Amino acid sequence: MSERFYRLGCDIGGTFTDFVLLDDRTGEIHINKCLTTPSDPSDAVEHGIRELQEGLPGFVDRTDEVIHGTTLVINSIIERKGARTGLITTKGFRDVLELGREIRYAPYDVFAEFPQPLVPRCLRLEVDERMRSDGTVLKALDEDEARTVVQRLIDAGVESIAVCLINSFENPAHELRLKMIIEDVAPEISVSISFAVLPQIREYERTSTTVTNAYVKPLTGRYLRKLSDRLEDLGSRGKLFIMLSSGGITSVETAAEYPVRIIESGPTAAVISGQYYGKLFDIPEMFCFDMGGTTAKSCLIQGGVAGVVPTFEVGRVQRFMKGSGLTIQVPVVDLMEIGAGGGSIARVSRLETLQVGPDSSGADPGPVCYGRGGVDPCVTDADLLLGYLDEGYFLGGEMKLDKEGARRAIEERIAKPLGVEFIQAVWGIHDIINETMAAAAKTHIAEKGGNPKIVTLAAFGGAGPVHACGLARKLGAPRVLVPPNAGVGSALGFFTAPRAFDLVRSHKVGLEEADFEEIESVFQNLEADSTRTLERSGAREKITFSRSVDVRFVGQGSETNIAIPERDFTKVEKKTIRDRFDKIYKKLYGRTYPDSPAEFINFKVRASLPERRFELPKIDSGGSLEDARKGTREAYSGLAGAYIPFTVYDRYRLGPGARFQGPAIIEERESTVIAGEDTTISVDEYGFIWMEMGGAR
Repeated sequence: MSERFYRLGCDIGGTFTDFVLLDDRTGEIHINKCLTTPSDPSDAVEHGIRELQEGLPGFVDRTDEVIHGTTLVINSIIERKGARTGLITTKGFRDVLELGREIRYAPYDVFAEFPQPLVPRCLRLEVDERMRSDGTVLKALDEDEARTVVQRLIDAGVESIAVCLINSFENPAHELRLKMIIEDVAPEISVSISFAVLPQIREYERTSTTVTNAYVKPLTGRYLRKLSDRLEDLGSRGKLFIMLSSGGITSVETAAEYPVRIIESGPTAAVISGQYYGKLFDIPEMFCFDMGGTTAKSCLIQGGVAGVVPTFEVGRVQRFMKGSGLTIQVPVVDLMEIGAGGGSIARVSRLETLQVGPDSSGADPGPVCYGRGGVDPCVTDADLLLGYLDEGYFLGGEMKLDKEGARRAIEERIAKPLGVEFIQAVWGIHDIINETMAAAAKTHIAEKGGNPKIVTLAAFGGAGPVHACGLARKLGAPRVLVPPNAGVGSALGFFTAPRAFDLVRSHKVGLEEADFEEIESVFQNLEADSTRTLERSGAREKITFSRSVDVRFVGQGSETNIAIPERDFTKVEKKTIRDRFDKIYKKLYGRTYPDSPAEFINFKVRASLPERRFELPKIDSGGSLEDARKGTREAYSGLAGAYIPFTVYDRYRLGPGARFQGPAIIEERESTVIAGEDTTISVDEYGFIWMEMGGAR
C-alpha cells in the first residue's frame, strides 16, 4: 500500500467550491477552485479533484484525509428542502415549536412574522406519558398508544421522526423505548431522539434542535454516502472528516447521525484559519472577514481565540432581528453572516433607491459577467467595471468575463431607472455593499467588547481582498492582512482545526446540595460517550478532555460557564466553584451577589485528539519588485472620485520584504487585492500581504 501524506480540504460555498491539497512532508500547498453545482454539490467535488489530478497525477491514492465543509444543511433549512418530518412529544407540548419563548422580537410591529415550524401541526402528535423534573416516572408510557401514534405518522408519509419528551434529559427511558418501537414498526424511517441530540434543559430549544436534526438527517445521510462513494470511485482510501459548527472536525458517520452540528460547517473554516493566524502573529484583536460569492462571514478573534456560543438562529424572517429565526442549541463559532457577496444582486427598490443584496445570483446563473444567463447586475459586475478585476485573468484566466454584458445590465437596470450617471451606479453598488458589511461589523465588534479602530482585518474569500480596504476604511481599522491563497482561505482552516467533539448534559441541582460524586459520574459518562464518537472516526491517539459547568443564581434564566481544570470533581471544594463563579460573573456584569445561592444547570465535556502539525511554508526570495509588476490599469478610486492608474502586481512574484505604496492591484489566481492610494503594502516571509491604512477614517 502506498504511503499517504496528503490532506485535502474541500469547502463548498454558495458560488464556488474550493480545494486545498497539503503535502505533510514538505508543507507544499496546491489549490483549485471551481463553480459549485447546487443540484448535486458532489459533482463539483469530483470535478475539482479531477482538475487537481491533471497537475498532480496519483495524489488521490496518497491522500490520508479529506476534510469537508458544506453549506448543504443550512441551505436545506432556509430553502425548506428537508425531509417530511413528524414529531412525537409529551401530551400538552404539541405546540411548543410555535409557542417558543413567547417573546416577540419586534414588540411594536403588529405585522411581525415568525418562521414556520419545520413540522406542521398535523404531523406533531402526543403520547400520554410524563417524567418528573428529577427523572422519576409520573406516568408510564402506554406502548399500545405509542405504536398507534407511530403508525399514524407512517401513514402520513413521513421520512423522519423526531422524539422529544418532557424532562427526558434526566431520564431517557421513554424516548429510548419509543425509538425501539419506531425501528420495529418502520425500520427504514430515520429517527432522532432528544436525549441523543441535546440532553439539555429548556423544552423549546431542545425540541427545535431535535426537529431540525430529524429534518435534515435523511438528506445529509444520502449526500455524505454519495460523496464517500464518489471519493472511493476516484481512488481515495483516506478518511473523510466533516467540519463541525463548533470549529472541530468529526467523522462522516457522526455528521450523518447529528447533521444539526454541521449547520455552520462551511463558514466556520475561515474563522479557524483566522484563529491560527492570530496566534501565529500574536494579534490581540483580529476581525476575520470572509466574502465569497453569496455571503460574507465575519468573526472577532481576541487573543487568538474565536468565541463559541451555545445557541444560534437560522432562517431568520428578518435578517438582522434576533428572535425571528429557528433556534438551534448546539456549540457554534460566534460568527456573523450576512447576504453580501460577489453575487449579491443590485436592483432599484420600491422607494426608487439602490438596493444591493441580500439575495444572490449564486453559481447558477451567477453575475451577468459570468456569461451563464444571468440578467441581474451583481457586485462582481460592478467590481469588474471599476477596473478591480481583469476580465482575462479571472480564476487565472480559466473563466473569461463578459465586461460589455455587465455594462449593459447596470446601465439598463440601475443607472437609467435611477436617473444617475453610469459611474455613480457602478460605484454605488460597490460602496453600498461595503457600507452594509461595515454596519453589521461595527455591531458585531461592539457586542464582543472590541474596538474597530484597533482591529487587524484579515480578508478571505474570492471577493474579500477586493473589498477589504474599503471595509477597513469605513471601520477605521488601521491594518489589513491578506494571507496567501486568500481566495481559498476557508479550506486552509480545515488543516488547523482540532479533531474534537462536544457533549453536554443537564442536571439541575443547587451548589450546596450537589453530590460531587454524582457529578463526577456525569462527567465520566460524557467522556466515555465522546471517546466512542472519536474512536468511530478511527482515532487511535490519546484523547484529552476539558470540562466546564454552567452555573447561575437560583431563579435566573441564563447561565455563566466556568472551566473545571481538575480531573476529579470529587476533589474540588464547593467554595472554589463559588469563588470562580463570582469572579467571572463580576467581570461580565460589574458585580455579584455573595448572599444569593447558586445552582448547577449543565455539565460539558470537549474531547480532543492531538492536533496534526501544520506549518506555513515560507515563500521563495523571488525577484525584484519590478519583476512582479505586470503593468498599470485604470481603476476607480473612491478617494479621488475618478479613474486613476493602479499599478498591477503578480502576487506569486512578490518576494519577502517587498514594500510599496498604493494605489495597487495585486492579482493571484483565486482573488485580487485592491489597495487604495492611502495604503502602504508590505510582504512578509510567509507571503502575507500587510496593508497599513494611512488614511483610515
